[in-house]
Amino acid sequence: MRQKTSNPESDAPENSGREEKKAGGSQTLQRGLDLLDQVIDGPIKLADLSERMRLTRSTTHRLANAMVERGFLTFLPREGYQLGPKLLQLGFLAQSQADVVQIARPHLEALAAASEDVVHLGRLDGDQALYLDKIPGRRRVEISSRIGDRHPLTSTGLGKALLIDDPEANWRRLFDADQAAGTHQQEYDGWLARMRGYAAAGRAFDLEENEDQIRCVAAPIRDASGAIVAAISLSSAAQYMDDERMAALSDDVRAATHKVSADLGWTPGVKSPRRPVRR
Repeated sequence: MRQKTSNPESDAPENSGREEKKAGGSQTLQRGLDLLDQVIDGPIKLADLSERMRLTRSTTHRLANAMVERGFLTFLPREGYQLGPKLLQLGFLAQSQADVVQIARPHLEALAAASEDVVHLGRLDGDQALYLDKIPGRRRVEISSRIGDRHPLTSTGLGKALLIDDPEANWRRLFDADQAAGTHQQEYDGWLARMRGYAAAGRAFDLEENEDQIRCVAAPIRDASGAIVAAISLSSAAQYMDDERMAALSDDVRAATHKVSADLGWTPGVKSPRRPVRR
């Protein structure tokens, strides 16, 4: 029985060809992804696309047409290339598969470990804040919230963070409704001034408005469209939350929400249109 012998020199060209093909495929994929980045802002003509990609027109045309065939791009006569329907389909699928609780959990745990305080995740549920998750802190501080609880929007840090993008008319409607329901009594003018500051800072405070001796810092989570879809709050006893520490924690809470938002497809600076006022 003859044994198959191998000649390293004869095998080298074949292996080299495979490696070159693999490298070429990776380069083509990278160029395709780079091309998508170039059309994010709207239709772009072939000449401009070629210049941005630093490729010849023929190479750019061939690559762009291949992506048109797969639905990743669309070509508009006299306007150029823009994002195609395949990306819209993938975007909807990605959004439907995104579980904000699962995505946010490692960031909540990291924030709770670093601060040693209680961290909540919540979202809007009608005219209330629904608590979706809670990570206990290491301090011996009792906070009455539980997963599944609903709390007023205008007296909780988490609720106010969810409202940051809302028009002031909606703030007034919710404030009046919460006051009538028996939440912490306060004057609207003072509350409004604080809310304007929160909106400008991208975070909100609860200054013992929802629970005696409990303060918190909260910030919103955004999806790919820039819309606020949830919020994170960090809560502790007032003795651990003086003004200086709340200011420092603001950066930490915002950093955590930015990470979760990025995992949901958000790009910094993107904000969705404000929600309409409900009456």
